[in-house]
Amino acid sequence: MAAFIFTFFFFVLSALDGIRPDVKQSAEPTELMCDNWGEYREGEVSILEGEAGWLSCPLFSHPTVYNYTSTQSAGHNLFWYRTLEGHDLEQPIVYSWRLSKERERLWLQPAVSNDSGLYICMLRNKSSCTKITRRLTVRHKEDVDRATDCDPPVAMAPTDVYIPLQEGKTLDCPDLDILKMSEIKPTVNWSHVDLSSQRCVRYPFWNSQREQRGTSLQFHVMLASYEGLYYCTVQFQRGGRKLQFTRSINVSAIHPTRVSKLVSILSPSQDQVFTIKAASEVRLVCRALFPFIPPNSSWDMWWTVGGNVLEELPDRHRFSQSIKEVKNDFKDQTMESVLRIQDFQSEDLRREFNCSVKNKISFETRRVHLEEEVLLPSMELGCGLGVTLVLMLLLFVVYHVFWLELLLLYRSWFGTDERHTDEKEFDVYISYARNSEEEQFVLSTLRSVLENELGYSVCIFDRDSLPGGTITDETLSFVARSRRLLVVVSPGYASQGSQALLELKAGIDGMALGGHLQVILVQYKPVQRQGWVRELRSARVALAVVRWQGDKSRELTSRFWKRLRLELPVRRASSSEGSSKDKALMRLTSQNSTNSQTGLISNTLKDPQKVFNSAA
Repeated sequence: MAAFIFTFFFFVLSALDGIRPDVKQSAEPTELMCDNWGEYREGEVSILEGEAGWLSCPLFSHPTVYNYTSTQSAGHNLFWYRTLEGHDLEQPIVYSWRLSKERERLWLQPAVSNDSGLYICMLRNKSSCTKITRRLTVRHKEDVDRATDCDPPVAMAPTDVYIPLQEGKTLDCPDLDILKMSEIKPTVNWSHVDLSSQRCVRYPFWNSQREQRGTSLQFHVMLASYEGLYYCTVQFQRGGRKLQFTRSINVSAIHPTRVSKLVSILSPSQDQVFTIKAASEVRLVCRALFPFIPPNSSWDMWWTVGGNVLEELPDRHRFSQSIKEVKNDFKDQTMESVLRIQDFQSEDLRREFNCSVKNKISFETRRVHLEEEVLLPSMELGCGLGVTLVLMLLLFVVYHVFWLELLLLYRSWFGTDERHTDEKEFDVYISYARNSEEEQFVLSTLRSVLENELGYSVCIFDRDSLPGGTITDETLSFVARSRRLLVVVSPGYASQGSQALLELKAGIDGMALGGHLQVILVQYKPVQRQGWVRELRSARVALAVVRWQGDKSRELTSRFWKRLRLELPVRRASSSEGSSKDKALMRLTSQNSTNSQTGLISNTLKDPQKVFNSAA
């Protein structure tokens, strides 16, 4: 029965530790057979030369199999052996003040360099024997890797501790509980190494957010600047000797516990559609956030095609997956997984592509929607765009060069003949300075072309006024019965007499009384802007300026005549406006309608200079 129980416990421990026992028979038949469990692989012990350390027997790692107190009660004794480096012979350890045994531990106080090697702990009684090997390495201070030049050397790897931001935690020095089990009262000195600034600070620190209480270091409020390596140097007395050892703790800040720890897929979104090309390599990108869940946050991220993982696909050679970290924010990882599909076929559009993620507490999956790209003929599209750009450029050039001709053509097709919409007699009234150079231009050139070539009805006071009439009444009547007031501007316009100013004043006053009259300024010679021009603009008169450029403007096809025709009423053909008798009759008829306006300008004839000053 005892043998059965021993065998049962033996196989249980083998399953827990992953160690295959190597049963060896001693060469001498009188010796007891010992079960050799081989070398313990879960952790190599490293001790710094000159510091205290210990070896715990791995047989007691699982108290359900071996418990130190129960094994002592059953008559089992614990023996320690060692095998020196480069030797195979097991030698029993001779206990001394430096090498001593306490319960299941072998103490080295302190360790020296030649203590390195394999150590065997053996449990045996009269009927059974079990042993296991553990490796010890004594490291020199010069051989220890250090984060900075100011931090102390430590033989063992640092312990990872995670503290949520804006929360608190108590930091205990590793292995300190072993001393407390031996009723040893140690003292602990703390220091902090900021890896970002390469600064070493010994306790007490610069603020009260980190406070040492007894042997522990209390974090009241965790901040990002408190991250880094923390060293605790433990000093104690044992066997009348002062001993010490140093441990390190890697403290990392993580997001507060109130922040959600559920995994989430950042992209693709629910309604996002990937456009792909057939017969090409397609890359589907999935990005997810994995919140850190201490102490060892585990997660997984994978693709499925048609409900199967990539390894189960019949055409799995066309599919491959790569995962990389794109962001790490206080241990919260943003991971990106790329699914590459070689030689994408149209049949693949009917397959379901899903990106799935999970961590310890949650799971999420999202489908990727695909649609095939509609290819436009690149050659035809390029030619079409090129032709369109060329046509637009040509239209721009044509309009820039022939804009006057285009506007005249548009007016001739769609313009309205004002003779059908008003009751005015004349198309244009010409105002000019008498007894001047421009008088010859008006009578011989301007009047002749407008009447004989372009078919406009022109009114000139000196020619069309009746003998014996009042100048003021006649002037106002002519201007009121004309659709346009054409003013020939020259340096002598304001100085060669009052008739021209009277005509201009009549036009302005007619506008003030609500009439509809457009003024055309024909600049016969360059002049400085006069005050009456400002008055025209301030009266909001429809004003256009056309410049005469000498011989360049004499031809009927010149820009001067085109620009002038653009400002004059629409005429499609030259026509006569009736006999002189009819014109005289119309003048007599309209004269009565203008008597009410005569008073506005009757005083201007008495003082021509006052007219000029008023216009200025």
